[in-house]
Amino acid sequence: MNRVTVADHAAMRYSRSRAHTFTSIVAGLTLTAAGLAGCDAMAEEPVPEEVSETRAVTTAAALESVSSFGSNPGNLTMYRYVPDNLPAGAGLVVAMHGCTQSAGEYLVGPGWDTLADEQGFAVVLPEQKSGNNFNKCFNWFESGDIARGQGEAKSIISMVDHMVANFDIDPDRIFVTGLSAGGAMTAVMLAAYPDVFAGGAIMAGVPYKCATSVSSGFSCMSSASGSPQQWGDRVRSATSYNGPWPTVSIWHGTSDYTVNQVNQNELLEQWTNVHGIDRTADSQSTVGSGTRQTYKDASGAVQVETWTLNGMGHATAVDPGNGPEQCGATGAYFSDEGVCSSFQVATLWGLTDGGGTDPTDPPDDPTDPPDDPTDPPDDPTDPPDDGHQCTETNDNNYAHVQAGRAYHSLGYVFAVGTDDPMGLYNLFARNTLAEIEPGVYQVGSCP
Repeated sequence: MNRVTVADHAAMRYSRSRAHTFTSIVAGLTLTAAGLAGCDAMAEEPVPEEVSETRAVTTAAALESVSSFGSNPGNLTMYRYVPDNLPAGAGLVVAMHGCTQSAGEYLVGPGWDTLADEQGFAVVLPEQKSGNNFNKCFNWFESGDIARGQGEAKSIISMVDHMVANFDIDPDRIFVTGLSAGGAMTAVMLAAYPDVFAGGAIMAGVPYKCATSVSSGFSCMSSASGSPQQWGDRVRSATSYNGPWPTVSIWHGTSDYTVNQVNQNELLEQWTNVHGIDRTADSQSTVGSGTRQTYKDASGAVQVETWTLNGMGHATAVDPGNGPEQCGATGAYFSDEGVCSSFQVATLWGLTDGGGTDPTDPPDDPTDPPDDPTDPPDDPTDPPDDGHQCTETNDNNYAHVQAGRAYHSLGYVFAVGTDDPMGLYNLFARNTLAEIEPGVYQVGSCP
């Protein structure tokens, strides 16, 4: 399987004379005190044709700078990526870079350019200016930039409005994502404009209004805390909105020493509270180094999901290669984890060929015989019989987590499905887990 870097991918898709040089990426949310402190676009050179064994995408699209897109109180720069022959009713993804990164880097690194070409949606890439923030971080901690109708949040919405006005974009298929400071700004946009975004994906970010000043920004990154109700109230207070809330995908590495993983749990508490659903995972699955847990509403629809990347640092998860579910390019803060976060969230959002399905659900077995229409219906008074036989496993907590019977959070381990506490995440703490239902475990023996 071929692995490519951001620099390799850029060389294939962009001319060497482009203004953005992808071979010298430096990114992340390393915040110093100083760092916290016309509609027609000018098109760049066309992208050459790219052909692979499993992908044959021909495009003349290029990353374009848009000099005039409407109200811009946050003084941001707008870039867009629009594939040729964009279909009617196309989706739109707003993708926001991390500190010191550029819009171009966050187009190629996560693979949004490839996915947009293949699946027929457009991408908007806001870019911060060093004049606004020394490290080019979006100002997710400044009150004047995170409120509806103000600052950087308003500038980003102006970019969305520009795209809807100039292209055939479906207003019900607009989504937002970002890494680090861009992930924190993603939470801002979901809270301040839930009527605009149908969903969002937060990569190594923090909850909405985790901080409203420079000093609280540092505290938030290392030790965010609050009750689910407090977190939810901060989102609800951002607008007078009472419609359906966006779906939220939350990604974090277990070895992230820039933004503590505690923020993943606080984001989970914030958005499950907003959706009015519990924090007991309804399903769990694994792709590459990522463990996915879903949280569904009463109708069975996924409203919040978490992806925990075992051993990953501060990065966006990518899976370079030519496979149908692969995308992205490795580089600074783009980590090969055997799972492409962009593909997974695009599938959750209904932007890929598998549209709107659970990206980790196994396909139906084509050898299963069809139902016999002459079979009598099940007796509704019969108790359910799923054929499950309760089994018990005694092992150390590390082994339980690796086998998917448990998960860890902040150094502690909990049983999947019941959240029973099991103690520290190590090789010395041992527990017996009983699988009382398929994929549901409790501490102790079978009933």
